[in-house]
Amino acid sequence: MADHRHKRDTDARRTPRATLVAGPLALVATASVVSLGVVLGGGPVPEAVTARTTAADLQQVTDGSGLGIRDSVLSRSSDRSAVKGVTLEKEQTKLDRVLSPKAVQRAIKKADTTLWTTAPLNLWNEPGKKAKKVGQVAAERKVLVTGRHLYGRDEVVVDGKARWVTKGYLQQEKPEARPAAASTAASCTNGTSVPSGVSPNIVKVHRAVCAQFPSITTYGTFRGDGEHARGLAVDIMVSGDLGWQVAEFVRANYAELGVSYLIYSQRIWSVERGGEGWRPMSDRGSATANHYDHVHVTTY
Repeated sequence: MADHRHKRDTDARRTPRATLVAGPLALVATASVVSLGVVLGGGPVPEAVTARTTAADLQQVTDGSGLGIRDSVLSRSSDRSAVKGVTLEKEQTKLDRVLSPKAVQRAIKKADTTLWTTAPLNLWNEPGKKAKKVGQVAAERKVLVTGRHLYGRDEVVVDGKARWVTKGYLQQEKPEARPAAASTAASCTNGTSVPSGVSPNIVKVHRAVCAQFPSITTYGTFRGDGEHARGLAVDIMVSGDLGWQVAEFVRANYAELGVSYLIYSQRIWSVERGGEGWRPMSDRGSATANHYDHVHVTTY
């Protein structure tokens, strides 16, 4: 009888194999979680972690589905994606509110201010990225404005309809008279010239600018890169207000001079996007690279 009791006592003290395996794993997992929590919380890491762990604890750490600490960290990326999605949704909601029929009609009804256009402007059906060009308004024209602005465009009223134009080309005062018409037959009297081999349009640009602004005596044509190498571009060396006068003179006569686009004072104007006026350019690092000391003209 004593032997039987001893055998039963030994069996009772024997620990199941699953518990022997789960216990250490749970302890390691718990220690990792506690340490990670302390690190993320900014507190000191304890020298030792003591805990009574079981297979149930291990299941809790892994959420019962094999998802551990790595998966919880990855889920934060999902949270950031969700936040980005909410932001895009808010932007879309804002555009929808601006373009709702009631909001548009209310804006048209309340519009009571007129401003002058300072350049030919494209008319767009909305301010968003999906906007479609629906017409153009000429320079030096008065347009009714609603006072609403969004995504770099101003809302105007043309023929009773809400339209959008590029921001920055409307003003209260009537623009000054447009530059004089270019005369390609006028002669250059300051002794400057352009080399043979440049395009006929470069010859026209030089002759017209020289006749209109005889004080400018430096023109750069051929060099080893891009349109200059092909004889299609000229740099008119001028700066300040006089530079803007030259730039506007060439822009106003672009058709007769065969001009494709102009760059001056870190701004660009092109025939293809002429309705947007002078557009800003990114910083290229120096006054010359940003075209503050010359007007760049590219011709066809």
